[in-house]
Amino acid sequence: MTELLDIYDENGNHLGIKERRAVHLDGDWHRVFHCWVVYRDQDGVGHVVAQKRSSLKDTAPNLIDVTAAGHYLAGETIKDGIREIEEELGIGASFDDLISVGRRVDIARHGQLIDHEISDVFLLVHNRPIQEYKLQVEEVAGIVSFRVDEGIELFAGERSTLTAEAVGLGRPRIELQPSDFVPRVDAYVYKILLLVRRYFLGDRQLLI
Repeated sequence: MTELLDIYDENGNHLGIKERRAVHLDGDWHRVFHCWVVYRDQDGVGHVVAQKRSSLKDTAPNLIDVTAAGHYLAGETIKDGIREIEEELGIGASFDDLISVGRRVDIARHGQLIDHEISDVFLLVHNRPIQEYKLQVEEVAGIVSFRVDEGIELFAGERSTLTAEAVGLGRPRIELQPSDFVPRVDAYVYKILLLVRRYFLGDRQLLI
C-alpha cells in the first residue's frame, strides 16, 4: 500500500502531500513519532528498551533504534502516533500515558534517500517483561533492554560495550557498542538516556 505523508518547508509550514519514497528521495521535511519505553527493575534500577531494526528497512537496517517509531500519515495528528507502539511492540497504551520530552530535528542521508525529519519524542513507562512483547517482524528484528547508567557510560566513552537483555536476536543477552546504534548528528541516544535518568530521579521538567 502506498503511504502518503504531509510535507513541510523549513519553517514548518504545510506544503502538501507526497508519497513516502518520493519524500525521502527529494529530502522533504516530514513529521515522525518517537517513543522510548523505560522502566525500573525489581531493584529500582532504570532501564531503556530499544528495537533492532529489520533487515528489510530501507534506512539503517539491523541497527538499534528508538523503541517504537513511525511516520505520521497524511492528515494524522500527534495523537495518532500512539498506534506505532501497538503495531510494533504489541503494547496497548493511551496518549495520556506518554511523557512528552519535546521535538527534535534530524538530518541524515542513506544512499539515495535523504531524511529531513521533525520528531515528536515521548517516554512511556512500561514494566511488562520484554519477553511478553508482540513484535511486528516486518519492522522489528528484535528488542533489547539495558541499564540507563550503563548506556550513559557507553555513549560518554567510559566503557566500550554493555550487556543487554535481548528478545528475538538468537540469545537472551547480547553485547552492544555505539556502532550498533543508528548514527545521529546530535548524540540523540545519549541525550535520551540523560533525560531518562533525570526522570527516574524525580525531575519532571524534561526537554530534549
